Amino acid sequence: MTSKIHYLSTNELDRLSLSTQEIVDRIENLLVRQSQKQAWNAPKSVITPPDGRYMMATLSASDDPPFLATKSLILNPDNPKQGLPIINSLVTLLDSRTGIPLAIIDGNWITAIRTAGLTAVASKYLARSDSSIAAFVGCGVQAHSHLRVLSESFPLKAIRAYNRSTKSRDVFCRAAEAMGLTAIACETPRETIKDADIVVTSVTISPQLKPFLDANWLKPGVFVSMVDLAASWLPESMNTFDQIVLDDLEQESSMEKPLVNPALVSGDLFGLVNGKITGRKNIDDKTAFAFRGLAIGDLALAGLAYQRFRKG
Repeated sequence: MTSKIHYLSTNELDRLSLSTQEIVDRIENLLVRQSQKQAWNAPKSVITPPDGRYMMATLSASDDPPFLATKSLILNPDNPKQGLPIINSLVTLLDSRTGIPLAIIDGNWITAIRTAGLTAVASKYLARSDSSIAAFVGCGVQAHSHLRVLSESFPLKAIRAYNRSTKSRDVFCRAAEAMGLTAIACETPRETIKDADIVVTSVTISPQLKPFLDANWLKPGVFVSMVDLAASWLPESMNTFDQIVLDDLEQESSMEKPLVNPALVSGDLFGLVNGKITGRKNIDDKTAFAFRGLAIGDLALAGLAYQRFRKG
């Protein structure tokens, strides 16, 4: 055993200053290695108690770099009443050859950044490269992390934002303005998404959430990242998309309820990166990425962060 297991806190992780390009490259690299049987990604395990909690665990490993990452996560809608984040999680990193523990890593940071990283990978294949207006429905942690990666990936000029809490919406708009973007605080979901080139929905999942977004409101050529398990989108409107890609078809097949109608799905992120399916085909196509979260994304971020940390 090593004499010391490193703990990487949020502050420590922020100081690493990982770029979007580094994150995209690492995720894509591991997806390619998965096709070469040098990386492995297990479907997530989920427990959903009747009180609305969501408990989840992921597992992924690779031979190069030689890491194994597991993440345990609990979403509890009642946490804010205790002054706690709605989601709390932890990642453990082991040497995938010896099993020696290497690090314990703040899982909330990993979840936020790797989720945005998965969107960045998908958008590379599914979004128009000239996308300049991004819309955000939900203005929490995921909106902020997605704003960062999208601003580094596309020539964004403006954002539109909607949130049931106007305070969170306004804080998000100020963050966008600090990045030099025009920010428009919207009063309705339709107003928010109707003219956007890229749409990110990250509405908090709860038993009370009812779908309220209509994909028919979207303009031609849009790319949508459904960070909220597509739960905010009206199922009957999903056939307006020309292409819907998931993160992991194998994982999806093991889930009790599908994210979207399987007949509308053209493939997954593994297929996009490895050339098994084609990304955006026409300039006016409406494309979407609906995803639960990919364990190999946790591995990518945890391994990248640990390596940067060890370099000092």
